[in-house]
Amino acid sequence: MEKFMTSEFLLKTETARELYHNYAEKMPIYDYHNHLPVKQIYDDINFENITQVWLGGDHYKWRAMRTFGIDESYITGDQPDYEKFKKWAEMVPYLIGNPLYHWTHLELQRYFDIHETLSPTTCDAIWEKCNAKLAEKEFSVRNLIRRSNAKVLCTTDDPKDTLEYHKKLKEEFEVKVLPTFRPDNAVHIRKPGFVSYLKDLGDAAGYEIETHADLKNALVERIHYFHEAGARVSDHGMDNFAYRDCSDAEAELIFQKAINGEEITDAESAGFEGNVLHTLGKVYHELGWTMQIHIGALRNNSTRLFKKLGADIGMDSIDDKNFAKDLSAFMDDLDFEGRLPKTILYCLNPRDNEVLATMIGNFQDGSCAAKVQFGSGWWFCDQKDGMEKQMEALSQLGMISKFVGMLTDSRSFLSFPRHEYFRRILCNKIGNLIEEGQYPADMEFVGKMMQDISYNNAVAYFGIEL
Repeated sequence: MEKFMTSEFLLKTETARELYHNYAEKMPIYDYHNHLPVKQIYDDINFENITQVWLGGDHYKWRAMRTFGIDESYITGDQPDYEKFKKWAEMVPYLIGNPLYHWTHLELQRYFDIHETLSPTTCDAIWEKCNAKLAEKEFSVRNLIRRSNAKVLCTTDDPKDTLEYHKKLKEEFEVKVLPTFRPDNAVHIRKPGFVSYLKDLGDAAGYEIETHADLKNALVERIHYFHEAGARVSDHGMDNFAYRDCSDAEAELIFQKAINGEEITDAESAGFEGNVLHTLGKVYHELGWTMQIHIGALRNNSTRLFKKLGADIGMDSIDDKNFAKDLSAFMDDLDFEGRLPKTILYCLNPRDNEVLATMIGNFQDGSCAAKVQFGSGWWFCDQKDGMEKQMEALSQLGMISKFVGMLTDSRSFLSFPRHEYFRRILCNKIGNLIEEGQYPADMEFVGKMMQDISYNNAVAYFGIEL
């Protein structure tokens, strides 16, 4: 046990330990993509117990619990919180090799000073100790964020959102909690609920959306609304990135087909979505925003659970569609016009690491360092092996020194140690290069590089005043 997750966790060499402890460890957190509920930050709530903050909404954990054979009533059902926690504690020892095991114990150590491993034997003591601390004012949501040394949080928000809590927090919380524009419901014309969503977006815009032109006008107006509330980032979940050039006239015909309940073909979907994305990309560029594109999720695979529980409940996986030519064409059209915004590309399938690591080099223009970024290991790839593979592709085919680093992509206020996990893996990788004689042991220079990737590069890249 004395070797389990000590201060030298994942740091295999003296060089790695020096880089982490002397440079990366104490850097603040710039969490530029997450799904944190903003109202809970505004209300500064205290969670009643560890189940609520740990298992509520965490589909990573739900997925593992189902795999272990735990009944759904203990996962998303109506069993008491303590009983759910007991089931989680029963399963955790079996998570060998899974990042959930590391994250669970990093969070116990960093927030609750608990260094015992979670198991049925320790379950009750850990439940009591965590709950006692969570009841203290020092463990309110805002104080959890402060304790994490986070400086910027970019949440994920629908264009119809009023952003009222973001606006209120601006006046009373020193940590910047900024919205991110996520227009998937208005872009994906074949998504269930597309037509009904137009009513919600129209209510936010103040007029009915009856045409393709209305839709684009409403989205552009909402971008400016988000900008006034502090947004500087957009996000697009493009599960299968398909793009083709499409005129406004053709896009209007496709839009009307959707309104009338007619079937939309693959080609029509690619054209309509491409038309809207092209317009949005130009506005992002005009405002100095960063556009994030997440590619490669196969969502809602279980019709049984989707009908019962809805989306984002742990029934997604990695897709295997090809997208390089379409992604290149989309970026090239904007780049040719001189209107490609800063862009971060993420892939969910690790086989596409080299695709994105080489794609980003096609559209750098010298306007800023690494204008087009290969984003950190995402979702199923934000574990040790996935992060190492992403770093390897980026460092060999791009420039890891200008990488904007890690994000949590999480709904949990205890997930910030994922930044620590990333930094340890990063320092170990770079430390190995130095130990093997592949890079000089200029610790001050390389240490500054670790600080940049951990925090400073994001500060410079996103251009948000701190």
